[in-house]
Amino acid sequence: MKKHALTYSELGAMKPAMNLYIYIRDCFGRFPAFLFGWTLFFVVSTDSLAAPPVALAPSATASDQVGQFVDYYLRKKQIPGCAVMVRQDGKVVLSAGYGMANLEHGVRVTPQTVFQSGSLGKQFTAMAVMLLVEEGKLALDDPVAKYLKVPPAWSGMTVRHLLTHTSGLGDYPESFSLQQDHSEDELLKMITAQPLASAPGEKWSYSNLGYVSLGILIHKVSGEFYGDLLQRRVFGPLGMKSSRIINETDIIPNRAAGYELKDGSLKNQTWVAPSLNTTADGSLYLTVEDIAKWDEALEAKKLLSQTGFDEMWTPVKLNDGSTAPYGFGWSLDKTKSGHRLLEHGGAWQGFTSYIARYPDDRLSVAVFCNRAGASSGYIAHHIAGFYVPELASPAHSAVKLPPVTLLSYAGDYRLEDKVTAKVSVAGDRLEVTGLGERIVMTPESETTFFEEDSDHTFRFAQDSNGHITSLVIFAGEEIVLHRLP
Repeated sequence: MKKHALTYSELGAMKPAMNLYIYIRDCFGRFPAFLFGWTLFFVVSTDSLAAPPVALAPSATASDQVGQFVDYYLRKKQIPGCAVMVRQDGKVVLSAGYGMANLEHGVRVTPQTVFQSGSLGKQFTAMAVMLLVEEGKLALDDPVAKYLKVPPAWSGMTVRHLLTHTSGLGDYPESFSLQQDHSEDELLKMITAQPLASAPGEKWSYSNLGYVSLGILIHKVSGEFYGDLLQRRVFGPLGMKSSRIINETDIIPNRAAGYELKDGSLKNQTWVAPSLNTTADGSLYLTVEDIAKWDEALEAKKLLSQTGFDEMWTPVKLNDGSTAPYGFGWSLDKTKSGHRLLEHGGAWQGFTSYIARYPDDRLSVAVFCNRAGASSGYIAHHIAGFYVPELASPAHSAVKLPPVTLLSYAGDYRLEDKVTAKVSVAGDRLEVTGLGERIVMTPESETTFFEEDSDHTFRFAQDSNGHITSLVIFAGEEIVLHRLP
């Protein structure tokens, strides 16, 4: 769910579930004028997972099924490569690479291949904060103003608000340059210059700037850069040997190249300034081999007390007493069958990532891919169904609608003040353009649609007179695009 946006042609994939919702908030919040690719976590609806679109051998093991499915998906979606990790009942049952880590040099993906985290890294930032909390160096309900120089409007903002995306902060302004380095002081000055979109605690709204602020706060409180603290307190103790802050000038063994799909052809990722690969909204190098050790630590409740983990995985309570399904760096969800799901994804610089943890089933799936827009969340959720059938959902059933009905949905739809999507008739389906990649929507009923090989479902809303008012995207959370006159 970091850093999802790069250029008009490269926009990553999500962050959670809230998944696609977080993904969209991530992309548009940081660079409002940019378009976006589809993934997830961000971000992905657990209620709409379709059956595998490729025939699988009935006698195949779950790991064999994963291999067949991922190979199929990479080919169909022009994704160079992905790495997959599955832990079940306390053991790693699959750690594998599929496809290519580097197309120019013909290097294949392995479990040791190093990918960029994107916003999946937010859970590590949250862990760093919680380590300081349990040391007594800060408190979750301390005002941010206790540690950082902030404007009066931030007086009611707490550390908890930053962790849970309820601070009222927006995201990177459109004028923010990816090609310019910024010091922590310069970043904080930029962040505090942005007006709050809402009062702290009033509503949930995904904000990369909140987590950038946490990284600066960690540095102020601990005296350590947040990446150094993670190395000393998390990566080192857990044996996560390849995990670290991104540095594109260092020699990094097994580092994958990131790609974007532009006009049907794969291109190298877009360069960004080095300082933007060190912020705490998700700037890590990770491998699936290392993420297995992280998952083991989470399951065994290492690093933190039980109380600390309970805090991290409790839905945030808003000022009006309602809750939002997000904790500290984790989206908190349930599958259609009622199984608990802790998840988060990320996308940045030609990479997407996803981790889905099903604690009731003692199952965790992590997927890292090296193409912007690669649906790592969709892949992860699909894989879960191979190991626990109750986590899989049946395939969608397509129906045929009269041409006049399809035509009634054609038009322009606007997401807040950020982007306009165009819906057009394409044969017996609808297509959506203006959101990065072309999306083909297949009718499932008169008003609901689905996208093949994707977690995304869609519904057209009507007023009392039967006029179409909006396009609602379901991705864990509803995303509403209002129809323009």
